[in-house]
Amino acid sequence: MNNKTTQNMVIQPVILSGGSGTRLWPLSREKYPKQLLPLIGDDSLLQATVRRVEGIAGVELAPPMVVCGEEYRFVIAEQLRLLGQPGTIVLEPIGRNTAPALTIAALAAIKNGANPILLVMPADHVITDIAAFQSVVSQGSLLAAEGAIVTFGITPDAPETGYGYIQAGATFAGQADPAKPTSARLIARFVEKPDAATAQTYLDAGSYLWNSGLFMLRASVWLAAIGACRPDILAACQTAWDQGSADGEFVRVNKEAFANCPPDSIDYAVMERIAGATGSDAVARALPSGVVIPLTAGWSDVGAWDALWQVLPKDSQGNVAQGDVLLEDCRNTLALSEGRLIACVGVSDLVVVETADAILVAHKDKTQDVKKIVDSLKKQGRTEGSIHRKVFRPWGWYDSVDAGERFQVKRIVVKPGGTLSLQMHHHRAEHWIVVSGTAKVTKGDEIFLVSENESTYIPLGTTHRLENPGRVSLEMIEVQSGSYLGEDDIVRFEDVYGR
Repeated sequence: MNNKTTQNMVIQPVILSGGSGTRLWPLSREKYPKQLLPLIGDDSLLQATVRRVEGIAGVELAPPMVVCGEEYRFVIAEQLRLLGQPGTIVLEPIGRNTAPALTIAALAAIKNGANPILLVMPADHVITDIAAFQSVVSQGSLLAAEGAIVTFGITPDAPETGYGYIQAGATFAGQADPAKPTSARLIARFVEKPDAATAQTYLDAGSYLWNSGLFMLRASVWLAAIGACRPDILAACQTAWDQGSADGEFVRVNKEAFANCPPDSIDYAVMERIAGATGSDAVARALPSGVVIPLTAGWSDVGAWDALWQVLPKDSQGNVAQGDVLLEDCRNTLALSEGRLIACVGVSDLVVVETADAILVAHKDKTQDVKKIVDSLKKQGRTEGSIHRKVFRPWGWYDSVDAGERFQVKRIVVKPGGTLSLQMHHHRAEHWIVVSGTAKVTKGDEIFLVSENESTYIPLGTTHRLENPGRVSLEMIEVQSGSYLGEDDIVRFEDVYGR
């Protein structure tokens, strides 16, 4: 490898954490999507994405950069903190698809004259063979360092109709180190999700790979490519970035400027212009080489419950059971309980998922249609499609235990040092009972402590705040009463989290 390639071999993980994963309802919901859930092991999918790049030989690894919506910022910050990798969290005020998201990430990466290799990864994928993944990333880094745009195509093992495909072309000759040949091929073309017959021809041909959405490229290379192909996207993102601001580990772009950015994907905006370029197009001639490296590493996009069943460990009858589950004479069934007992008898190819406020029962062949249930819930104005009963906040979480006419009961847990906003309500009063820990309460002009087995009452219209000054979690029960109990009946006066 030449010295130029060796220098500045810094890989910047860029994790794109958009999407709501509606086909994994009722676990995945709009306000708490699948990438934040521990679907495989103890780590969330996002945390697993961060971990899988640790220990890549021969490169310097920068702290992770996550691009996400503002509403997920505190949960993602906490998940990165638990990994010991605070990183940078770039906030999108509105979703604009992956091309603008990567453009903002590239602009963030080149500050102070840096030009790292971006390793772009969706936050919600599963890869079980980490060694194989890191091997192809090492190959890709050599090519990206030279200026190529690298993507990784999944070696297909079935005529899958749910994925787009990449047709691999001729062997790519522009390798930085001839002594370390790669399996890179020029990208011939991208093709959309095929029907079953076409997918079988792709599998038989042997030159087609599943489109994974994984990329490697220099930050400057992406900015040049998006500028050549979609100057409108680059201009909007540049303005949004220039008018943005930093807030601790959070980086905010200007909302109005970013809202004016046209939405587009990485594939449509740039990659399809690169694929099979003939050189007759002036824009295509200005673009870098587009190459694909085959990847066989136990990859799945976990797009629906049947895909999750495929990657989870199974018993001798092909069943997956998580939580409080009893199975009798069942086959090829996924049963997942978050609390209540699930008992299945004599069933095959079913998906049964239990949460505190919803239960899904579906045939494994119909899990793509779960999205229709979520659409129906939204049309009916029901909250089960968007939020869980247990709702996470930057200070901790609450669980709506019970509700009825003019009352609601919540279990509230405030982490050490957590502080709720200084607020008041027009339509409800609140009674707080401390179960464990100590609460620091502001009520009007009073400030006092409430300890275990003690309580306080917050009258309607009274300014109040709840804090946890201790070193252990504060757990309490809140009983609300009044004519309207919605979460939008909050008037905030001060909030340390900037909400």
